[in-house]
Amino acid sequence: MKPRIHPVSRPVVFRDRAADYAFLTRSTAESDKTIEWEDGKRYPVVDVETSSASHPFYTGNSQVLDTAGRVERFERRYGDAPKRG
Repeated sequence: MKPRIHPVSRPVVFRDRAADYAFLTRSTAESDKTIEWEDGKRYPVVDVETSSASHPFYTGNSQVLDTAGRVERFERRYGDAPKRG
């Protein structure tokens, strides 16, 4: 690897103002503003418009497809159809 070409990664707080939610993670994002975190240290803070806390479609769960219902509906419609051929 070439030296000095990679951005510096450091702890940064991302704050969602709409949901009043903040989380600490590592990032290369830069900010002039700082915030005192729960551990008593000061970290750069980046305000974001949308996060997992305020996004209307984020549920935190994976979606489960209702394949059984689809199969039953298909069999009701076409299950007794005469075979061609």
